[in-house]
Amino acid sequence: MQKYDLPREIANRIVDPKSHTDIDGLHEIYTWARANNPVGRATAAGHDPFWVITKHADVSMISRNNSLFHNGDYSVVCRPRASIEHIMSTTGSPNIVRSLVHIDGEEHKSLRALTQSWFMPNSILKLEDRIRSLARAMVAKLQQHNGKVIDFSGAFASQYPLHVIMDILGVPQEEFPRILALTYEMFGSEDAEYTRDTLRQGDASSATGNALLSVVDDFREYFESLNEARRKDPRNDVATLLANAVINGQPIDDVTRLGYYVIIAAAGHHTVSSSTSVAMWALCRFMELLPQLQANRSLIPHFIDECLRFASPVHHFMRTATADTNIRGRKIRKGDWLMLCYGSANRDEEVFPSPFTFNIDRRPNPHIAFGVGGHVCLGRHLAHMEMRILFDELIPRLQRAELVGEIEYMESNFVCGPKHLPVRCMLQ
Repeated sequence: MQKYDLPREIANRIVDPKSHTDIDGLHEIYTWARANNPVGRATAAGHDPFWVITKHADVSMISRNNSLFHNGDYSVVCRPRASIEHIMSTTGSPNIVRSLVHIDGEEHKSLRALTQSWFMPNSILKLEDRIRSLARAMVAKLQQHNGKVIDFSGAFASQYPLHVIMDILGVPQEEFPRILALTYEMFGSEDAEYTRDTLRQGDASSATGNALLSVVDDFREYFESLNEARRKDPRNDVATLLANAVINGQPIDDVTRLGYYVIIAAAGHHTVSSSTSVAMWALCRFMELLPQLQANRSLIPHFIDECLRFASPVHHFMRTATADTNIRGRKIRKGDWLMLCYGSANRDEEVFPSPFTFNIDRRPNPHIAFGVGGHVCLGRHLAHMEMRILFDELIPRLQRAELVGEIEYMESNFVCGPKHLPVRCMLQ
Protein backbone atom coordinates (compact mmCIF):
# COMPACT_ATOMS: atom_id res chain seq x y z
CA MET A 1 0.00 0.00 0.00
CA GLN A 2 1.39 3.38 -1.06
CA LYS A 3 1.11 6.48 1.11
CA TYR A 4 -1.42 7.98 -1.29
CA ASP A 5 -3.72 4.92 -1.22
CA LEU A 6 -6.96 5.15 0.73
CA PRO A 7 -7.58 2.34 3.23
CA ARG A 8 -9.37 -0.50 1.43
CA GLU A 9 -12.35 -0.27 3.79
CA ILE A 10 -12.87 3.39 2.90
CA ALA A 11 -12.48 2.69 -0.83
CA ASN A 12 -15.10 -0.05 -0.65
CA ARG A 13 -17.52 2.13 1.29
CA ILE A 14 -17.21 4.99 -1.19
CA VAL A 15 -18.39 2.78 -4.07
CA ASP A 16 -21.00 0.84 -2.09
CA PRO A 17 -24.53 2.16 -2.84
CA LYS A 18 -25.72 1.16 0.63
CA SER A 19 -23.06 3.38 2.25
CA HIS A 20 -24.63 6.39 0.56
CA THR A 21 -27.89 5.84 2.43
CA ASP A 22 -26.01 6.56 5.68
CA ILE A 23 -25.31 10.25 5.11
CA ASP A 24 -23.62 10.83 8.47
CA GLY A 25 -21.34 7.84 7.93
CA LEU A 26 -20.53 8.97 4.41
CA HIS A 27 -19.52 12.41 5.67
CA GLU A 28 -17.29 10.83 8.30
CA ILE A 29 -15.38 9.25 5.41
CA TYR A 30 -15.25 12.50 3.47
CA THR A 31 -14.08 14.46 6.51
CA TRP A 32 -11.29 11.97 7.17
CA ALA A 33 -10.22 12.08 3.52
CA ARG A 34 -10.15 15.90 3.37
CA ALA A 35 -7.94 16.01 6.46
CA ASN A 36 -5.66 13.06 5.73
CA ASN A 37 -5.68 12.20 2.03
CA PRO A 38 -7.66 14.68 -0.09
CA VAL A 39 -6.36 13.18 -3.34
CA GLY A 40 -6.34 9.50 -2.44
CA ARG A 41 -6.23 6.51 -4.73
CA ALA A 42 -9.04 3.99 -4.24
CA THR A 43 -8.67 0.33 -5.12
CA ALA A 44 -12.17 -0.92 -4.40
CA ALA A 45 -13.19 -4.52 -4.98
CA GLY A 46 -14.39 -5.12 -8.54
CA HIS A 47 -13.61 -1.56 -9.69
CA ASP A 48 -10.88 0.02 -11.76
CA PRO A 49 -8.58 2.15 -9.55
CA PHE A 50 -9.53 5.82 -9.28
CA TRP A 51 -8.53 8.99 -7.44
CA VAL A 52 -10.98 10.33 -4.85
CA ILE A 53 -11.08 14.16 -4.93
CA THR A 54 -12.67 15.59 -1.77
CA LYS A 55 -11.58 19.26 -1.49
CA HIS A 56 -13.66 22.12 -2.90
CA ALA A 57 -10.67 23.76 -4.61
CA ASP A 58 -9.60 20.55 -6.35
CA VAL A 59 -13.11 19.57 -7.48
CA SER A 60 -13.56 23.09 -8.86
CA MET A 61 -10.16 23.14 -10.58
CA ILE A 62 -10.72 19.79 -12.29
CA SER A 63 -14.25 20.77 -13.32
CA ARG A 64 -13.01 23.96 -14.97
CA ASN A 65 -10.16 22.31 -16.86
CA ASN A 66 -12.15 20.51 -19.54
CA SER A 67 -9.17 19.91 -21.81
CA LEU A 68 -7.03 18.16 -19.18
CA PHE A 69 -9.92 16.25 -17.59
CA HIS A 70 -12.47 14.70 -19.94
CA ASN A 71 -15.96 13.42 -19.28
CA GLY A 72 -16.36 11.12 -22.24
CA ASP A 73 -13.19 9.05 -22.35
CA TYR A 74 -14.46 6.53 -19.79
CA SER A 75 -17.56 6.08 -17.63
CA VAL A 76 -18.77 9.28 -15.94
CA VAL A 77 -20.33 7.14 -13.20
CA CYS A 78 -18.29 4.94 -10.88
CA ARG A 79 -19.58 1.47 -11.66
CA PRO A 80 -18.03 -1.99 -11.20
CA ARG A 81 -15.61 -2.91 -13.98
CA ALA A 82 -17.80 -5.81 -15.11
CA SER A 83 -20.82 -3.53 -15.49
CA ILE A 84 -18.84 -1.05 -17.59
CA GLU A 85 -17.45 -3.87 -19.74
CA HIS A 86 -20.95 -5.25 -20.22
CA ILE A 87 -22.26 -1.83 -21.27
CA MET A 88 -19.31 -1.40 -23.66
CA SER A 89 -19.90 -4.81 -25.22
CA THR A 90 -23.49 -3.79 -25.98
CA THR A 91 -23.19 -0.11 -26.89
CA GLY A 92 -19.54 0.33 -27.86
CA SER A 93 -19.32 3.03 -25.17
CA PRO A 94 -18.62 2.91 -21.42
CA ASN A 95 -21.77 5.01 -20.86
CA ILE A 96 -25.38 3.88 -21.20
CA VAL A 97 -26.36 6.97 -23.22
CA ARG A 98 -24.51 9.71 -25.06
CA SER A 99 -25.62 12.99 -23.55
CA LEU A 100 -24.14 16.39 -22.72
CA VAL A 101 -22.41 14.99 -19.63
CA HIS A 102 -20.59 12.40 -21.75
CA ILE A 103 -19.31 14.72 -24.49
CA ASP A 104 -16.34 17.11 -24.46
CA GLY A 105 -14.85 19.96 -26.46
CA GLU A 106 -16.50 21.81 -29.31
CA GLU A 107 -19.17 19.16 -29.79
CA HIS A 108 -20.30 19.65 -26.20
CA LYS A 109 -20.50 23.42 -26.71
CA SER A 110 -22.52 23.03 -29.90
CA LEU A 111 -24.95 20.56 -28.37
CA ARG A 112 -25.35 22.65 -25.24
CA ALA A 113 -26.11 25.72 -27.35
CA LEU A 114 -29.10 23.92 -28.92
CA THR A 115 -31.26 24.25 -25.81
CA GLN A 116 -29.34 26.68 -23.62
CA SER A 117 -31.67 29.57 -24.37
CA TRP A 118 -34.57 27.59 -22.89
CA PHE A 119 -32.84 27.43 -19.50
CA MET A 120 -31.30 30.87 -19.13
CA PRO A 121 -32.67 33.25 -16.45
CA ASN A 122 -34.49 35.55 -18.89
CA SER A 123 -36.19 32.61 -20.60
CA ILE A 124 -37.36 30.81 -17.48
CA LEU A 125 -38.95 34.01 -16.19
CA LYS A 126 -41.60 33.41 -18.85
CA LEU A 127 -42.39 30.12 -17.11
CA GLU A 128 -42.89 31.63 -13.67
CA ASP A 129 -46.69 31.86 -13.85
CA ARG A 130 -46.98 28.23 -14.99
CA ILE A 131 -44.57 27.03 -12.32
CA ARG A 132 -46.32 29.03 -9.63
CA SER A 133 -49.63 27.48 -10.68
CA LEU A 134 -48.08 24.01 -10.28
CA ALA A 135 -46.66 24.99 -6.90
CA ARG A 136 -50.06 26.18 -5.69
CA ALA A 137 -51.60 22.91 -6.85
CA MET A 138 -49.06 21.00 -4.80
CA VAL A 139 -49.75 23.12 -1.73
CA ALA A 140 -53.48 22.50 -2.23
CA LYS A 141 -52.78 18.77 -2.41
CA LEU A 142 -50.88 19.00 0.88
CA GLN A 143 -53.84 20.86 2.35
CA GLN A 144 -56.05 17.89 1.50
CA HIS A 145 -53.82 15.74 3.72
CA ASN A 146 -53.71 18.28 6.54
CA GLY A 147 -52.55 16.65 9.78
CA LYS A 148 -52.13 13.23 8.17
CA VAL A 149 -48.90 11.28 7.82
CA ILE A 150 -47.67 11.41 4.23
CA ASP A 151 -44.60 10.28 2.33
CA PHE A 152 -43.51 13.71 1.15
CA SER A 153 -40.78 12.35 -1.15
CA GLY A 154 -42.77 9.68 -2.88
CA ALA A 155 -46.15 11.37 -3.15
CA PHE A 156 -45.33 15.08 -3.45
CA ALA A 157 -41.70 16.06 -4.11
CA SER A 158 -41.46 13.65 -7.04
CA GLN A 159 -44.55 15.10 -8.76
CA TYR A 160 -43.94 18.86 -8.79
CA PRO A 161 -40.64 19.00 -10.74
CA LEU A 162 -41.87 16.20 -12.99
CA HIS A 163 -44.72 18.39 -14.21
CA VAL A 164 -42.38 21.34 -14.77
CA ILE A 165 -39.76 19.52 -16.83
CA MET A 166 -42.30 17.43 -18.78
CA ASP A 167 -44.14 20.62 -19.76
CA ILE A 168 -40.89 22.11 -21.08
CA LEU A 169 -39.92 18.94 -22.88
CA GLY A 170 -43.39 18.46 -24.36
CA VAL A 171 -44.37 15.10 -22.85
CA PRO A 172 -48.18 14.66 -22.53
CA GLN A 173 -49.47 14.42 -18.96
CA GLU A 174 -50.73 10.87 -19.40
CA GLU A 175 -47.13 9.77 -19.96
CA PHE A 176 -45.77 11.37 -16.76
CA PRO A 177 -46.02 8.18 -14.65
CA ARG A 178 -44.13 6.22 -17.29
CA ILE A 179 -41.23 8.70 -17.39
CA LEU A 180 -41.18 8.93 -13.58
CA ALA A 181 -40.88 5.15 -13.25
CA LEU A 182 -38.06 5.03 -15.82
CA THR A 183 -36.22 7.83 -14.00
CA TYR A 184 -36.28 5.93 -10.72
CA GLU A 185 -35.20 2.74 -12.45
CA MET A 186 -32.27 4.56 -14.02
CA PHE A 187 -30.93 6.28 -10.90
CA GLY A 188 -32.05 3.50 -8.55
CA SER A 189 -30.70 0.60 -10.59
CA GLU A 190 -28.92 -0.79 -7.50
CA ASP A 191 -31.82 -0.19 -5.12
CA ALA A 192 -34.05 -3.25 -4.62
CA GLU A 193 -37.13 -1.00 -4.57
CA TYR A 194 -36.57 0.22 -8.12
CA THR A 195 -34.31 -2.20 -9.96
CA ARG A 196 -35.62 -4.58 -12.60
CA ASP A 197 -35.00 -7.83 -10.76
CA THR A 198 -36.30 -9.99 -13.59
CA LEU A 199 -33.41 -8.77 -15.72
CA ARG A 200 -30.71 -9.75 -13.25
CA GLN A 201 -29.59 -12.78 -15.20
CA GLY A 202 -26.09 -14.25 -15.32
CA ASP A 203 -23.46 -13.22 -12.81
CA ALA A 204 -24.20 -10.37 -10.40
CA SER A 205 -21.32 -8.23 -11.72
CA SER A 206 -23.16 -7.45 -14.97
CA ALA A 207 -26.62 -7.19 -13.41
CA THR A 208 -26.63 -3.40 -13.12
CA GLY A 209 -25.55 -3.06 -16.74
CA ASN A 210 -28.40 -5.32 -17.86
CA ALA A 211 -30.96 -3.34 -15.88
CA LEU A 212 -29.70 0.05 -17.09
CA LEU A 213 -29.61 -0.95 -20.75
CA SER A 214 -33.19 -2.21 -20.50
CA VAL A 215 -34.28 1.15 -19.03
CA VAL A 216 -32.55 2.98 -21.88
CA ASP A 217 -34.38 0.77 -24.39
CA ASP A 218 -37.69 1.86 -22.87
CA PHE A 219 -36.65 5.51 -22.97
CA ARG A 220 -35.70 5.01 -26.62
CA GLU A 221 -39.05 3.45 -27.50
CA TYR A 222 -40.95 6.36 -26.01
CA PHE A 223 -38.81 9.22 -27.26
CA GLU A 224 -38.64 7.85 -30.79
CA SER A 225 -42.43 8.05 -30.93
CA LEU A 226 -42.36 11.59 -29.49
CA ASN A 227 -39.68 12.50 -32.01
CA GLU A 228 -41.84 11.33 -34.91
CA ALA A 229 -44.88 13.17 -33.55
CA ARG A 230 -43.00 16.48 -33.28
CA ARG A 231 -41.67 16.25 -36.82
CA LYS A 232 -45.23 15.87 -38.07
CA ASP A 233 -46.73 18.40 -35.66
CA PRO A 234 -44.13 20.95 -34.41
CA ARG A 235 -44.88 22.79 -31.18
CA ASN A 236 -43.20 25.30 -28.92
CA ASP A 237 -41.33 22.77 -26.80
CA VAL A 238 -37.87 21.23 -26.44
CA ALA A 239 -38.99 17.96 -28.06
CA THR A 240 -39.72 19.85 -31.29
CA LEU A 241 -36.30 21.50 -31.10
CA LEU A 242 -34.52 18.17 -30.61
CA ALA A 243 -36.56 16.34 -33.25
CA ASN A 244 -35.38 18.85 -35.86
CA ALA A 245 -31.96 19.78 -34.42
CA VAL A 246 -29.17 20.58 -36.85
CA ILE A 247 -25.51 21.33 -36.05
CA ASN A 248 -23.10 22.54 -38.72
CA GLY A 249 -25.68 21.77 -41.38
CA GLN A 250 -26.19 18.17 -40.27
CA PRO A 251 -29.01 16.63 -38.20
CA ILE A 252 -27.83 15.29 -34.86
CA ASP A 253 -27.64 11.51 -34.77
CA ASP A 254 -30.28 9.36 -33.07
CA VAL A 255 -27.99 8.22 -30.23
CA THR A 256 -27.09 11.77 -29.26
CA ARG A 257 -30.71 12.91 -29.54
CA LEU A 258 -31.83 10.09 -27.23
CA GLY A 259 -29.16 11.08 -24.70
CA TYR A 260 -30.40 14.67 -24.81
CA TYR A 261 -33.99 13.58 -24.14
CA VAL A 262 -32.91 11.32 -21.26
CA ILE A 263 -30.69 13.85 -19.51
CA ILE A 264 -33.43 16.51 -19.56
CA ALA A 265 -36.24 14.16 -18.54
CA ALA A 266 -34.40 12.19 -15.86
CA ALA A 267 -31.77 14.52 -14.41
CA GLY A 268 -34.02 17.55 -14.80
CA HIS A 269 -36.56 15.94 -12.54
CA HIS A 270 -34.72 13.76 -10.06
CA THR A 271 -32.25 16.26 -8.62
CA VAL A 272 -34.98 18.83 -7.94
CA SER A 273 -37.18 16.17 -6.35
CA SER A 274 -34.32 15.18 -4.04
CA SER A 275 -33.52 18.74 -2.99
CA THR A 276 -37.19 19.55 -2.43
CA SER A 277 -37.40 16.62 -0.01
CA VAL A 278 -34.26 17.78 1.78
CA ALA A 279 -35.81 21.24 2.18
CA MET A 280 -38.92 19.77 3.81
CA TRP A 281 -36.71 17.59 6.04
CA ALA A 282 -34.83 20.74 7.12
CA LEU A 283 -38.08 22.53 8.01
CA CYS A 284 -39.01 19.56 10.19
CA ARG A 285 -35.56 19.08 11.71
CA PHE A 286 -34.64 22.70 12.49
CA MET A 287 -37.63 24.24 14.22
CA GLU A 288 -36.31 27.81 14.07
CA LEU A 289 -36.33 27.82 10.25
CA LEU A 290 -40.05 28.12 9.60
CA PRO A 291 -40.69 31.25 11.72
CA GLN A 292 -37.47 32.78 10.40
CA LEU A 293 -38.55 32.27 6.78
CA GLN A 294 -42.11 33.39 7.46
CA ALA A 295 -40.81 36.61 8.98
CA ASN A 296 -38.56 37.28 6.01
CA ARG A 297 -39.42 35.46 2.79
CA SER A 298 -36.45 37.08 1.02
CA LEU A 299 -34.38 34.43 2.83
CA ILE A 300 -36.01 31.61 0.85
CA PRO A 301 -33.39 31.65 -1.97
CA HIS A 302 -30.66 31.37 0.68
CA PHE A 303 -32.59 28.52 2.30
CA ILE A 304 -32.64 26.73 -1.06
CA ASP A 305 -28.90 27.22 -1.55
CA GLU A 306 -28.17 25.84 1.91
CA CYS A 307 -30.30 22.77 1.18
CA LEU A 308 -28.29 22.18 -2.00
CA ARG A 309 -25.01 22.59 -0.12
CA PHE A 310 -26.03 20.49 2.86
CA ALA A 311 -27.25 17.49 0.84
CA SER A 312 -25.88 17.61 -2.69
CA PRO A 313 -28.22 15.46 -4.84
CA VAL A 314 -25.41 14.35 -7.20
CA HIS A 315 -22.74 12.62 -5.14
CA HIS A 316 -20.11 12.33 -7.85
CA PHE A 317 -19.07 12.51 -11.46
CA MET A 318 -15.97 10.86 -12.88
CA ARG A 319 -13.32 12.50 -15.06
CA THR A 320 -10.43 10.99 -17.05
CA ALA A 321 -7.02 12.67 -17.25
CA THR A 322 -5.88 13.35 -20.82
CA ALA A 323 -2.23 13.94 -19.88
CA ASP A 324 0.13 13.50 -16.94
CA THR A 325 -0.37 16.14 -14.25
CA ASN A 326 0.04 16.79 -10.53
CA ILE A 327 -2.59 17.46 -7.85
CA ARG A 328 -1.43 18.09 -4.28
CA GLY A 329 1.81 16.26 -4.94
CA ARG A 330 0.10 13.22 -6.44
CA LYS A 331 1.25 12.14 -9.88
CA ILE A 332 -1.90 11.79 -11.99
CA ARG A 333 -1.14 9.90 -15.18
CA LYS A 334 -2.81 10.07 -18.56
CA GLY A 335 -5.85 7.81 -18.52
CA ASP A 336 -6.31 7.91 -14.74
CA TRP A 337 -9.90 8.00 -13.48
CA LEU A 338 -10.92 10.67 -10.93
CA MET A 339 -14.03 10.88 -8.73
CA LEU A 340 -15.27 14.40 -8.00
CA CYS A 341 -17.07 14.22 -4.64
CA TYR A 342 -19.52 17.14 -4.61
CA GLY A 343 -20.96 16.32 -1.20
CA SER A 344 -17.50 16.45 0.33
CA ALA A 345 -16.56 19.66 -1.48
CA ASN A 346 -19.72 21.29 -0.12
CA ARG A 347 -18.69 20.47 3.46
CA ASP A 348 -15.07 21.64 3.06
CA GLU A 349 -14.01 23.39 6.25
CA GLU A 350 -11.69 25.73 4.34
CA VAL A 351 -14.64 27.14 2.38
CA PHE A 352 -17.64 26.76 4.69
CA PRO A 353 -17.25 27.69 8.39
CA SER A 354 -19.05 25.15 10.59
CA PRO A 355 -19.91 23.06 7.52
CA PHE A 356 -22.08 20.59 9.44
CA THR A 357 -24.37 23.37 10.67
CA PHE A 358 -27.42 24.15 8.55
CA ASN A 359 -27.17 27.93 8.21
CA ILE A 360 -29.24 29.99 5.78
CA ASP A 361 -27.23 33.11 6.65
CA ARG A 362 -24.13 32.00 4.75
CA ARG A 363 -22.85 34.88 2.64
CA PRO A 364 -21.54 33.87 0.22
CA ASN A 365 -22.52 30.25 -0.22
CA PRO A 366 -20.24 28.98 -3.02
CA HIS A 367 -21.66 25.45 -3.13
CA ILE A 368 -21.08 23.42 -6.27
CA ALA A 369 -24.12 21.15 -6.09
CA PHE A 370 -24.79 22.01 -9.76
CA GLY A 371 -21.16 21.53 -10.73
CA VAL A 372 -18.95 24.28 -12.09
CA GLY A 373 -17.13 25.06 -15.34
CA GLY A 374 -18.08 23.97 -18.85
CA HIS A 375 -20.24 21.09 -17.64
CA VAL A 376 -22.19 23.08 -15.04
CA CYS A 377 -25.80 21.90 -14.89
CA LEU A 378 -27.76 23.30 -17.85
CA GLY A 379 -30.95 23.55 -15.80
CA ARG A 380 -29.51 25.04 -12.60
CA HIS A 381 -31.44 28.33 -12.87
CA LEU A 382 -34.69 26.50 -13.53
CA ALA A 383 -34.09 24.09 -10.62
CA HIS A 384 -33.45 26.94 -8.20
CA MET A 385 -36.50 28.80 -9.45
CA GLU A 386 -38.75 25.74 -9.05
CA MET A 387 -37.73 25.26 -5.43
CA ARG A 388 -37.90 28.97 -4.63
CA ILE A 389 -41.44 29.29 -5.98
CA LEU A 390 -42.67 26.16 -4.24
CA PHE A 391 -41.49 27.24 -0.81
CA ASP A 392 -42.58 30.82 -1.44
CA GLU A 393 -46.09 29.40 -1.81
CA LEU A 394 -45.85 26.84 0.99
CA ILE A 395 -44.09 28.64 3.83
CA PRO A 396 -46.72 31.38 4.47
CA ARG A 397 -49.39 28.67 4.88
CA LEU A 398 -47.34 26.10 6.78
CA GLN A 399 -48.05 26.19 10.51
CA ARG A 400 -46.02 23.16 11.49
CA ALA A 401 -44.12 20.28 9.89
CA GLU A 402 -42.83 17.28 11.82
CA LEU A 403 -41.00 14.07 11.05
CA VAL A 404 -42.88 10.91 11.95
CA GLY A 405 -40.15 8.50 10.90
CA GLU A 406 -36.67 8.36 9.46
CA ILE A 407 -35.69 9.84 6.13
CA GLU A 408 -34.75 7.01 3.76
CA TYR A 409 -32.27 7.48 0.92
CA MET A 410 -32.03 5.71 -2.41
CA GLU A 411 -29.23 3.17 -2.65
CA SER A 412 -26.91 4.78 -5.17
CA ASN A 413 -23.39 6.18 -5.10
CA PHE A 414 -24.27 8.53 -7.98
CA VAL A 415 -27.57 10.38 -7.52
CA CYS A 416 -28.73 9.64 -4.00
CA GLY A 417 -31.67 11.61 -2.67
CA PRO A 418 -34.49 10.86 -0.25
CA LYS A 419 -36.92 8.24 -1.54
CA HIS A 420 -39.17 8.23 1.54
CA LEU A 421 -39.80 11.07 3.98
CA PRO A 422 -42.71 10.48 6.40
CA VAL A 423 -43.99 13.80 7.68
CA ARG A 424 -47.09 15.43 9.11
CA CYS A 425 -47.89 18.95 7.93
CA MET A 426 -50.37 21.45 9.31
CA LEU A 427 -51.45 24.18 6.91
CA GLN A 428 -53.80 27.10 7.32
